[in-house]
Amino acid sequence: MALSRTSSTTYLRLCILSTLSVFAMNATAATSELNVVSAMNDSELPEVELDKIVVTATRTPTKTSNVIAQTRVIDNEELQRYQGQSALDVLKRQPGFSHYSNGGVGKVSNFYMRGYDNKQILVLIDGIRYSSVSDGGASLQLLPADQIDRIEILYGASGSSIYGADAMGGVIQVFTKGSNVKKTNLSVTAGVGSHNQYLYGASAQFTNDNGTALSLSASHNETDGFNAALPSNIYNYNSDDDGFESDNFSAALTQRINEQWSAGASALYSKSTTEYDSTDLANVYSNQENGAAQVFIDWRYLTDSSVKLQYGHSIDKIDDHSAYSSRYDTKQDQISLVGQHTLPVGKGVYGVEYLNQSIDTTAYEIDDRDVTSAFLGYVMTNNQFDAQANLRFDDNSQYGDQTTYNLGGAYHINPNLRLGVSYAKGFRAPSFNDLYYPGSGNTDLKPENSDNYEAFIEYDNNLQSTRLTGYHNKVDDLISYVAKPTANNPWAGGSENVDKAKIEGITLTSDWIVDNYLFGGSYDYQQAKNDTGGSNDGKFLKIRPEHKGLIYAGYRLPSLDIRAEYEYVGDYYNDNGETQPIDNYGLLNISGNYQLTDDLTMTARLNNITNEKYITVPDYNTDGINFFTSLTYNWF
Repeated sequence: MALSRTSSTTYLRLCILSTLSVFAMNATAATSELNVVSAMNDSELPEVELDKIVVTATRTPTKTSNVIAQTRVIDNEELQRYQGQSALDVLKRQPGFSHYSNGGVGKVSNFYMRGYDNKQILVLIDGIRYSSVSDGGASLQLLPADQIDRIEILYGASGSSIYGADAMGGVIQVFTKGSNVKKTNLSVTAGVGSHNQYLYGASAQFTNDNGTALSLSASHNETDGFNAALPSNIYNYNSDDDGFESDNFSAALTQRINEQWSAGASALYSKSTTEYDSTDLANVYSNQENGAAQVFIDWRYLTDSSVKLQYGHSIDKIDDHSAYSSRYDTKQDQISLVGQHTLPVGKGVYGVEYLNQSIDTTAYEIDDRDVTSAFLGYVMTNNQFDAQANLRFDDNSQYGDQTTYNLGGAYHINPNLRLGVSYAKGFRAPSFNDLYYPGSGNTDLKPENSDNYEAFIEYDNNLQSTRLTGYHNKVDDLISYVAKPTANNPWAGGSENVDKAKIEGITLTSDWIVDNYLFGGSYDYQQAKNDTGGSNDGKFLKIRPEHKGLIYAGYRLPSLDIRAEYEYVGDYYNDNGETQPIDNYGLLNISGNYQLTDDLTMTARLNNITNEKYITVPDYNTDGINFFTSLTYNWF
């Protein structure tokens, strides 16, 4: 049953009060529970690891304390705080990220990492490329957080020499829910939030002594949304609420055949409908389908040596229903053979890949392309030195070949203090829109290229992990639209390799765990500027704030995990000519999980508690104070 606006507002207030009351009562009870906790084994406390294992940074399991490039892991426990939200909602709060959105859930959005546009950031789902072949960007606002097990972030361009094109700014790898099944269980979830948001779903996980692990999960998410058009919008958009609805599925299967062989498969799929504002029609919406699937077989012929064969398929489809109706159906098929072999000192990584990218349209001159690749890598980790080197060759059927490489090293001054430097060469392949879009495509485009330098100092111990990273990047042959109006066509123009950019900055991250308390934060100082010459030379690139920071504090017990965070985003511009300034803003959020019984868990999140009025781009509204709360029941 849909709530009226009045009753929905009243329900919001009641939920906020009841949620805070639940957390407050349990915080009051903390003193008595601490007496119990002190007698508990450490394994009964929620597990929080500062030194985590990642695979994205090197293509082989490596501790974050031994990785050269800056990395960050968002694990399952942290993702639980984002039920009812998207992968973009999770990532936009991470160090080095900035973003904009044309409204609420599922609306057109873009994100930036270390000053690079999302077209220059590679997104993987279980190792398979996920993006739109037409425009080159990944629609993270359409991937539901409740179907994700873990997210790994690799900052900088070292991923280019590991994964190929489009990783100049970094790599984001999403791991499907159920990729790490530990026990058999069944759970159901039901949630409610602001703007008549409703979420319900179920998941089942199964494991046995024969090496079988299976996970199936499905959810439905819908919301009435809010009016995204500000009264001042210059386009005279319709002033109505813009809803969103999605059906989401994930599956993962692994089977250990024997001590040497294993096989598996996984899939993540979302089908959604997004309403948005238009000047032409009152009821404008788009239907989307997004996701990826993969199968693999792995042969472990030595303790730390293996070969993995993988095939994957990803989709990004949009069917737009407006006065300018359009349809894009893009696909990517990927086959890879990747091996890792233990050497007398360190480990070698090698592989070959084949990628086919296609778009179902008659509007483009060419509708598919092939990329054949090979790469070599070396990783060394010990108590004194860490080193990484990679070399990759990509042969693209559209523009020829490209070679990328990176080299990095770190020295352990003592068991807790580490210094390191690295260099990486990166590139971005022109998208199908860049090359073939009717009226503006340019088939003579070259790939964008970058030189990326990074240095860091890091201090870790059992209580905290702190890292200061500095980076300096130079980007050449940036693809931009160049207007060339004529007497017959004032809108004439096309894509050209005309721009350059210089991106430099520092990132400070610090995460602490002291007994039952968690606290820390991050700060980014960034200068992402045009380096082309002319009237925009030395001016900031759009949607790249000079300052951004986040601080958080939390408290955890076996039955309670609560956290508050404050995020600050500094002033920035919405254009490359510095004529459209966007004011700074700060957001205060609180989230938590509470285990009501052995089988029943409550999750709640309050966003923008101070009801901050802000925008991320001109003419588009953002949400005020909002909430989401859910109950999950588990059968073990």
